[in-house]
Amino acid sequence: MTDITLLIVDDHPVVRDGLRGMFTAAGPDPGSDPGSGFRVLGEASDGREAVELALRLDPDVVLMDLRMPGGNGVDAIAELTRLGARARVLVLTTYDTDTDTLPAIEAGATGYLLKDAPREELFGAVRAAAEGRTVLSPAVATRLVTAVRSPAAQAAGTALSAREGEILALVAKGTGNRAIAAELFISEATVKTHLTHIYGKLGVNDRAAAVAAGYDRGILGRS
Repeated sequence: MTDITLLIVDDHPVVRDGLRGMFTAAGPDPGSDPGSGFRVLGEASDGREAVELALRLDPDVVLMDLRMPGGNGVDAIAELTRLGARARVLVLTTYDTDTDTLPAIEAGATGYLLKDAPREELFGAVRAAAEGRTVLSPAVATRLVTAVRSPAAQAAGTALSAREGEILALVAKGTGNRAIAAELFISEATVKTHLTHIYGKLGVNDRAAAVAAGYDRGILGRS
């Protein structure tokens, strides 16, 4: 396994320096090959520069801030999506309002984390993004679930995805988040995100209620 390559996009030099230092010092993913660390290919201070560098450097993941003078993150994400860039975009910002989160996800962001996320959660999110898996901070996931549960979204249906069905089945067996992550080869943060989506679709607030709803709706068979 080779190192995951990164492009860091933020208008604050101190933030870019901190992120570069953090990822440069990070070791490989535990249990993976020695070459499974991170390599920062470059930095950008606004959205326009981010698009230019992402196309030229071809990183695996772009760590994208949203509100930047000279070109915002959402426009940059949309442009990278339009141009078919290979890089996955992981938003890393201090903002979690509906006016920030929903446009970023709709524009094509693979994940969305807040800057107060622990470093290990950030590392896991970057690895997940590089593999094309979605990782959302709990606050953002809650907002997206609220949007999904709006009348318009409900009309489109709330069926569980195949992965959500797998996770619900494991929850029904009493499997904890860490064990689910190990069995499905995903991060615990991703498991929690899927659970948040499952709760939203089933209209419940906890694991026990989700299992009960799963049996009631025939998702898990009949109890």
